[in-house]
Amino acid sequence: MTTLQPTARVDTAERFAERTAAVAAVAAQFADEVDRDARPPREAIAAMREYGLLAAAVPEEHGGDGATVSDLATIATELGRACAATGMVFAMHQGQVMALWRHGGDDPAVLAMIDRVRDGALVASSTTERGVGGDARRSTCAIEDAGALPGRIRLRKDAPVISYATEADALFVTARRDLDAPASDQRLVICDREQTVLTQTSTWDTLGLRGTCSNGWVLDAETTSDHVLRDDYATISAQTVLPVSHVLWASVWVGIAVSAADRARSAVRKQARASIGTTPPAALRLAELLVDLQTLADGVRHAAERFDAVADDPDTLESSAYALAANALKISASERVTDIVTAALRVVGIAGYAASGPTSIARHLRDAHGAAVMVSNDRLLHNDAGLALMTGVIL
Repeated sequence: MTTLQPTARVDTAERFAERTAAVAAVAAQFADEVDRDARPPREAIAAMREYGLLAAAVPEEHGGDGATVSDLATIATELGRACAATGMVFAMHQGQVMALWRHGGDDPAVLAMIDRVRDGALVASSTTERGVGGDARRSTCAIEDAGALPGRIRLRKDAPVISYATEADALFVTARRDLDAPASDQRLVICDREQTVLTQTSTWDTLGLRGTCSNGWVLDAETTSDHVLRDDYATISAQTVLPVSHVLWASVWVGIAVSAADRARSAVRKQARASIGTTPPAALRLAELLVDLQTLADGVRHAAERFDAVADDPDTLESSAYALAANALKISASERVTDIVTAALRVVGIAGYAASGPTSIARHLRDAHGAAVMVSNDRLLHNDAGLALMTGVIL
């Protein structure tokens, strides 16, 4: 793994810019192919591993860079700008692995998994399940005694989607604490790929975000009890997975919007060169687009900084007010990115409507529409309706 060692802790731009740019260049090179063939961005994943981006958030005491969520958000935006699928793989991985050192405890298997992430392991997650209506906070599957030896456990999960499962070195899987536990009493289990059998049940043939390869799988895993993270999943989700994931997903969507805006700006500049001395009519629409883009980027940056400020304050992170704020970020960012990309398409005109080409907006628009339906905005709003009756807001 190629690692650029800083001599001192400096700002994000210096700490990660060179490595991020190298990975983004690889991601951009293969982005159209990844989208066309609906295949994982393997080259970009290999580059993320080589340049240490998969390990960016591993704490310094475990030999990592100790990236903050603000750091990760900046990286996610640049990767999303190059290839949305690559950005989402990075974001989903980081949203899971932070649970290790924040909630995993000190069992040998947890510490070994931290070391593997530090060395470039890619982690996928399986938190949704058939039969629970898409609610990640409920599970039908349960941790069972495998019976062979003391401490051996097993689980079987029928997952409608597991993103990039074929590329992952480990999967983090939610399951009920035991066979007698209610659906909401969940734990998070580290399932090594070598000890997990995946049986594909559906194909990911979608409008956009095709390279995430979120096929359906039946997952059968057998492992040991020290692969179960210390904290219950309600705590892990509230304090880490949900807020971090929403910030990093939104950061990727900013990247999609920035790329579309870049293409719109290029088109307007071409128009300006053709009519020197006049301002093209589309320039006004471009200016409006950039206002919306700045608003989106500022909102995501604020949310990342807010998490970093309260990262060690569980009372705040588990409050209804904070959950409302995290959900609001996801809902607003997922809707705004589609508006911005659509505006960029109108600025570019017919060349943006083309399926390919230097000013095509087609892939951006298809990817942007995935934002509102991954963890449905309607589900989040339904949850917010109850929370809103209980608390105020956090700004």
